[in-house]
Amino acid sequence: MDRLKGKVAIVTGAGRNIGRAIALQLAQAGAAVVVNVRSNKAEADAVVAEIEKVGGQALAVLGDVADAKAMNALADAAVKKYGRIDCLINNASLRRENSIVDMDYAEWREVMDVTLDSAFHGVKACLPALQKQGGTIINVGGMSAHIGSKGRSHVMTAKAGLTGFTRGLAHDLAALHITANCVVPGAIDTARPGTSLKPAHHLTHGTITGERGKPYDVAAMVQFLCGPGGRYVTGQTIHINGGAYHGV
Repeated sequence: MDRLKGKVAIVTGAGRNIGRAIALQLAQAGAAVVVNVRSNKAEADAVVAEIEKVGGQALAVLGDVADAKAMNALADAAVKKYGRIDCLINNASLRRENSIVDMDYAEWREVMDVTLDSAFHGVKACLPALQKQGGTIINVGGMSAHIGSKGRSHVMTAKAGLTGFTRGLAHDLAALHITANCVVPGAIDTARPGTSLKPAHHLTHGTITGERGKPYDVAAMVQFLCGPGGRYVTGQTIHINGGAYHGV
């Protein structure tokens, strides 16, 4: 596949689960992919190796997305290596569980920093390169922000913020030929360390398909939005959830 041949994509939180699937899918479509993780070099290197094994191009860059300087360094590394940035996928986030009764501000702030503020840092860091040829920004949201979930008020707030941020970006950046969309996964079969959720295969969260989705299902939509077929799609919140939720 060569739909993204010649393009360069940055994927944050790309060491596992949905982020990893997005990185692999974009590479399969021909893009050079900058694989970002916060600190697990082995995970990033494994994704890069998988991409290179099938003839793709990839670069691992460690950095905390909550740090504006780290995001600037990430963008600089992409431009230095590949000369451009076409797609920014803000996927990194924290999936914490704690009641607001027990939550302190430090925990609240950490989730906001990693999930919401990181998207701002990423856009600001990549904007000079994105606007040179027109590009794509994709924020990865969460269904809990739309339907509610116990013990996740911080996560829901951050993910809901991404929806608003996406719509603002679409308006502000349209004149620069940059699209912005929010992709919202539903019940996806992923590992969820640090949560009390049951094993993934036991949860369908009201899907009408009766099964959980796979990380590829989200990655396929991201690939479409990054390609030529997605250029007239902007400012949208796109749900990928097996029919579990139909709203915006």
